[in-house]
Amino acid sequence: MRYRKFGRLDWPVSALSFGCMRLPVLDGDSGKIDEPEAIAMIRRGIDLGINYLDTAYGYHKGNSEGLVAKALADGYRERARVATKLPMWLVESESDPDKYFDEQRGRLGTDRIDVYLLHGLGPDRWETAKRLKVLQWAERRMAAGQIGHFGFSFHANLDSFRQILREYDNWAVCQIQYNYMDTEYQAGKAGLEEAAAQGLGVVVMEPLRGGTLANNPPAAVQSIWEQADQQRTPADWALQWCWRHPEVGTVLSGMSTMEHVLQNVASAERSDDGLTADELALIGRVRAAYEALAPIGCTSCEYCLPCPHGVNIPGHFAGYNGAHMYPGALERARRFYGRAEDKDKAAACVACGECLDKCPQELAIPDLLGKVHRLMSGEEEITPR
Repeated sequence: MRYRKFGRLDWPVSALSFGCMRLPVLDGDSGKIDEPEAIAMIRRGIDLGINYLDTAYGYHKGNSEGLVAKALADGYRERARVATKLPMWLVESESDPDKYFDEQRGRLGTDRIDVYLLHGLGPDRWETAKRLKVLQWAERRMAAGQIGHFGFSFHANLDSFRQILREYDNWAVCQIQYNYMDTEYQAGKAGLEEAAAQGLGVVVMEPLRGGTLANNPPAAVQSIWEQADQQRTPADWALQWCWRHPEVGTVLSGMSTMEHVLQNVASAERSDDGLTADELALIGRVRAAYEALAPIGCTSCEYCLPCPHGVNIPGHFAGYNGAHMYPGALERARRFYGRAEDKDKAAACVACGECLDKCPQELAIPDLLGKVHRLMSGEEEITPR
């Protein structure tokens, strides 16, 4: 295992960290973790040098933290740091952080949580954190020795990310989505660099875009990978691309099989080797091949926003394009869409037309949002191209 500088934290972090959101399950039920296999996988990862585990209150329907505690028994707790997260969508009063934090300590079987993150910050949850004095609460817990390092995971736009960095000085860790397809998505490359410049340890999540960059690439993409002088798996290409950024502390992988653990650790052992100029150019061609599969020519310029009815137009188009671009992505996109409130779905568009003159690509936005809703709700299927 290779180890990397982790912001201003005083310990090196393994290049690969273990995400405990996609552990093996029984009967296809995410709440039924295959405990013997999951424990064996986590322990094998630690034996091979992984020293950072990431879990959260809601992962595996609330069962991930308890599984992590079992995996860290028998002396493994001293060999790895554990990060978990405060479920910000459930925080409604100043007493809620105490309630969830103490429950999580009980699940994890520990008095001290090494890294504690505010889960999924964006504009609304950030305002909630400030209004309910969650930051002051975290500082009290740190002073009491119950939190080692405090940070946040993030799912919003770059402006929101910058605001969160600017308005609080004591962040130690941030967790962002970053991969070779998402260089400008959410915090993106600019957010990565700015967080690292402020001394935060940066955890990269979704390096494989939920597995879609690793699973059976489209023929147009596979033909490009096959032109490489050094053959790699698609997963290895994606991981190495993340590790080439010196600002990245650790790359988080949600591993579902022992084979994933062994393959990803083998990749991490080469994480200092870097990529050649020719290999980076090859990845650029792969990115272009994926983008050519996108049916909606949205550039995410956001000129169409704000929508008077609150519709996240670029976000819906990104989800629709992703479902066409990546094998297996439609099922995942439908799952997230199904969980959304009606006001957050594409069907919330009332075809007022205010966005039409603003779109530099001259997209028929209301009609396209209708297509998004029909695909995501299961009324239509993807037509082979």
